[in-house]
Amino acid sequence: MVAAVDLFTEQGYDDTTVAQIAERAGVTRSTFFRHFGDKRDVLVAGQETLSRLLADGITEAPPGASPLQAVAAGLDRASGAMGPVNRDLGPRLKAAVAASTELQERDALKSVGMAAAMTSALLDRGVPETTAHLAAELGVLAFKRGYAAWSEGARDGAEGLAEHTATALAELRAASASLD
Repeated sequence: MVAAVDLFTEQGYDDTTVAQIAERAGVTRSTFFRHFGDKRDVLVAGQETLSRLLADGITEAPPGASPLQAVAAGLDRASGAMGPVNRDLGPRLKAAVAASTELQERDALKSVGMAAAMTSALLDRGVPETTAHLAAELGVLAFKRGYAAWSEGARDGAEGLAEHTATALAELRAASASLD
């Protein structure tokens, strides 16, 4: 994934070939295709895992947790799985996505998948449908805002992604309370 993101950033998504990605990564084209269907799939690698972690955290939240407390547990679970490589890729990935309509569409589908996984987990907890959808969408937005702050922020602090997603969710909760 790092090789692909670097190439997308250096020469653009459209001008990057699978052969170039494979060469930069030190693998053969057939190895590339064992892991990815095409070069677009590189950018959604890990999406299923991320969605599963979010849903697992919601499922394992304490029984009396509110919908947003359950979402916070999901964000915490998923954030804990993100390390320095994820952080370093953030700004380059953002630049690659911003430069390609096709990648923007893939990124939007990733958000839809995350929201669907969280909504399903909330519904399984007995949360009413409208509330589950709203809480899940707030969770997606909190994850995106937290990830952006974490990946683009100063590297000298010990603050992890979990702190950033928790802060983002708290800010969104406060903002939504002011909508009335």
